Amino acid sequence: MLKRFPVFQTAALRASLLLPLMALSTCGLTAQAPSAAPAPAARQLGTVTAIAGNSLTLKTDAGQQVVVSVPDGTRILQLAPGSTDLKTAQTIALKDIESGDRVLVTGKAGDNAGTFAAARVILMKSSDIAQKHETEQADWQKRGTGGIVSAVDAGTGTLTVTVGAKKVAVATSGKTQFRRYAGDSVKFEDAKPGTLAQIQPGDQLRVLGTKSDDGSSIPAEVVVSGSFKNLAGLITTIDAANGTLTLKDLATKKTVTVTITANSNVRALPPQAAAMFAARAKGAGAGASGGGSAQPAAQTDASGGGARPGGAGRSAGGDLSQLVSRLPNKTIADLKVGDAVMIVASQADPGSATVTAVTLLSGVEPILAATPGAPSMTLSPWSLGGGAPDGGGGQ
Repeated sequence: MLKRFPVFQTAALRASLLLPLMALSTCGLTAQAPSAAPAPAARQLGTVTAIAGNSLTLKTDAGQQVVVSVPDGTRILQLAPGSTDLKTAQTIALKDIESGDRVLVTGKAGDNAGTFAAARVILMKSSDIAQKHETEQADWQKRGTGGIVSAVDAGTGTLTVTVGAKKVAVATSGKTQFRRYAGDSVKFEDAKPGTLAQIQPGDQLRVLGTKSDDGSSIPAEVVVSGSFKNLAGLITTIDAANGTLTLKDLATKKTVTVTITANSNVRALPPQAAAMFAARAKGAGAGASGGGSAQPAAQTDASGGGARPGGAGRSAGGDLSQLVSRLPNKTIADLKVGDAVMIVASQADPGSATVTAVTLLSGVEPILAATPGAPSMTLSPWSLGGGAPDGGGGQ
């Protein structure tokens, strides 16, 4: 689990590294010439892919390849990941730069397209980044919690999150870092800085913070949220060439087109596990209808996209999140028309009938037959294609 855990961390870490480097591109220059207001120097920000003689080849964060010439005498500074203070930087030589290092180069465009002349190079070593990555992964594994937002109190900055059968109060403050998944992407690296105001009931959320002794509250250091749809039904068509399938959603009775990408997690639930979850779902549903202590069989998601974990939804769907991340990954080629599936999906346009699969779980026929309402899953693995809180529930 630790090696898969951060849906923060290559991407979240990448974002945490990018911001200090961007800040230094202007702050460092201003500090050197406080009495002047020169035009900002041109810059290139990206990852080193090759070194040859006195030049570096970068793949920029904009996806371009740039060859950077580094004349003799160019100042090259190495910063620790996350640092924004050039006073702490170590002066190094060009020969110390390696492929995979993150660099910010200031200077000017070269005479030819795709070239750049460096006046200063600031870098963070790939080995330091990897070490920080592992440290942050371990921290999310230890102190990360995930669930479904059930209430938002904008006045106090408190989020109520359903984690399994529990309600947890997430206390945010001015120091809390918010990030928000983009509606058209399941990659954490595409998540943007967010706000408390963006978070709505029904959203899925991960929070980093130290729980209170009784586990009922968490002061949030980092909050990562997104609005995801839960779908469940039988596959009606498959277009493997274009990576799409359609199904009739049990909750809305509407036909939905689902796009499967390289970042989608396609898993198959073993028959024995499906039977176990179905039995638990039947028990929870019977308890609810019989006036016992069980929770209602399914609570409608505020977004209209299925059911939130609760009762049968929780027993059959919510706990699945902890199992899904341990199942081997499949592809669209492993699916067939008539398969019963449960899907967590993102949606670029709320009014669109097309969604992108984040997690797709097949082999769930017994669960769909056992649950009175459409079951649901929380997002697991939490992050796809490049790092953010992962961990299947975070309980």
